[in-house]
Amino acid sequence: MIRTDGNGNSVVHVATGEQYDVTIGKGLIGRVASFVPSLEKVSRVAVVTDDVVEGLFLGDVTDGLKRAGFEVSAFAFPAGEPSKNIHTFAAVLEHLAEHRMTRNDMVVALGGGVVGDVAGFAAASYMRGCPYVQVPTTMLAAVDSSVGGKTAINLQAGKNLAGAFYQPSAVVCDIDCIAALPSGEFANGMAESLKYGVLCDAGLFDDLGDNPRDHLQELIARCVNIKRRYVEADEHEGGLRKFLNLGHTFGHAIEKCSGYAVPHGSAVAIGMVMAARVSASRVMADQALVDRLARALESAGLPTSTDIPAEELAWAAQSDKKRSGDTVTFVLPKTIGNCELVDVGVAELGGVFETACQK
Repeated sequence: MIRTDGNGNSVVHVATGEQYDVTIGKGLIGRVASFVPSLEKVSRVAVVTDDVVEGLFLGDVTDGLKRAGFEVSAFAFPAGEPSKNIHTFAAVLEHLAEHRMTRNDMVVALGGGVVGDVAGFAAASYMRGCPYVQVPTTMLAAVDSSVGGKTAINLQAGKNLAGAFYQPSAVVCDIDCIAALPSGEFANGMAESLKYGVLCDAGLFDDLGDNPRDHLQELIARCVNIKRRYVEADEHEGGLRKFLNLGHTFGHAIEKCSGYAVPHGSAVAIGMVMAARVSASRVMADQALVDRLARALESAGLPTSTDIPAEELAWAAQSDKKRSGDTVTFVLPKTIGNCELVDVGVAELGGVFETACQK
């Protein structure tokens, strides 16, 4: 459910084990503390960010936290997926320890999905868990990774193989940050937004094609509300939440094989088209679905194919975290707004990726 507060912000309440609000609106970046409940025991705040966001928004966030009476430190690491590793994770933990953070103090994850994942995992691990707040500055993080409590780092074997389910105390999304994104970064977030439409909301899928930058607050809130429903029903991804992985099994393989040169949103876009091709090959969908999905993604500025050989992608998918025993779960679309979970044996992956890569 989406409600509007007294200042015109959209608020989505996420009723997981640890409940919190996602607040979406303008001019929030300097008032993060205003949206976080139960700050009585917090004296120190560590803001974790990357070296791009650092120059854009760190000063606003730290100044606001200092005005609210907190002792503030900051840690910035090189931007990009290659930094989502155990070395960066360890460096964040060392920063928290060096600044004498306690388990009552707070971490603020300021940035995109990589920052949120690393900072969230560090918060989950430091002293067996301290509070953290997500402050997404990319469209992808706003509609997806900042909500739901998934935190992780990559290992040499694959993406997101070490992590924790750990819900934030709050999510504060300033749409002024999102509106300022360059077109390529905005497009990455559109991939995850369109994913929600393919999953369960054909109306959202259509609306995202109509100048989405003009309706950011509404569209982000609608996406977050959809994710809320899946997360509340299945917080630890035992069943229903697996639907949110549409395009991700293919996409994670693309990211891994590209050395993370292909951004997550672009990889998911390609992965969704791959999933639609496999669905059509199994007569679960028709070619019209594949074409419609590809057109929508291309209109959003996203790629829909890869030149990485199918056999390389299939090999990478064997280490996917969605593997269970000798099967990997795929989300296959049947129509826009309706998908199905399909378990595929590891021995069949080669054929699935051959079909998925056909152009």
